[in-house]
Amino acid sequence: MKALITGASGGIGRDMAIILSNMGYDLILVARSKDKLDELKEEISTKCTIIATDLSDEQNCFDLYKKTKDENIDILINNAGYGIHGYFKDSPIENDLNMINLNVKSVQILTKLFLNDFIEKDSGRILNVSSSAGLTIGGPLFASYYATKAYVSSLTRGIYGELKSVKSNVTISHLCPGPVDTGFNKRAGISKFSSKPLDSKYVSEYAINKMLKGKLTIIPGFKMKVAMFFSKFVGEKLMLRILMSFQKGKEK
Repeated sequence: MKALITGASGGIGRDMAIILSNMGYDLILVARSKDKLDELKEEISTKCTIIATDLSDEQNCFDLYKKTKDENIDILINNAGYGIHGYFKDSPIENDLNMINLNVKSVQILTKLFLNDFIEKDSGRILNVSSSAGLTIGGPLFASYYATKAYVSSLTRGIYGELKSVKSNVTISHLCPGPVDTGFNKRAGISKFSSKPLDSKYVSEYAINKMLKGKLTIIPGFKMKVAMFFSKFVGEKLMLRILMSFQKGKEK
């Protein structure tokens, strides 16, 4: 058994790597930082290959697939991604496009390439790490980030429907957590969460368990499940005001 995990150098990706290794999976771990991947490899008990590359460059995504397509991968976890906090008008367009390249393009490319291989052998699982942001109407002060996660969730659900229609044994899931205690805040430029974050290890264990059972939408934490349910009954403009208030509360 073998799993490929992007964004594996920290947070959810790192915890998923350790959990899957403990379950007996060999690993291919991908991230920008070779040093952090080397450190993680020391904690892995199964065979582990590390690939240091920047997946915001689409050519690197194709190169990654070429390097690993013959590895008989059973699980693909698209975890690499980050957010940008602040008013949309103030974010440099280069930063927006780099985030879109990583959060959207890399997921699109790797999902499509590995999915075709999985379909051919009629087995395999894909887990796309999205966010509760991907299930809402939009995110003031995180506009571009919310949009990227909405894309990931919509893409995943569409593929899920296609696989079900042909009774494929391949499964695809999207993980949609609320705040999680990772390095997300630091890179996004915010000082705190608007609510108590979930533990990354808990989220990772929960996600892997549900993915292996073939669940489509994975939402860890009772509070977030309730919030997502009731958000369906709140008017669009009111919900945007609520979300704006939440995001303002994260500012330094």
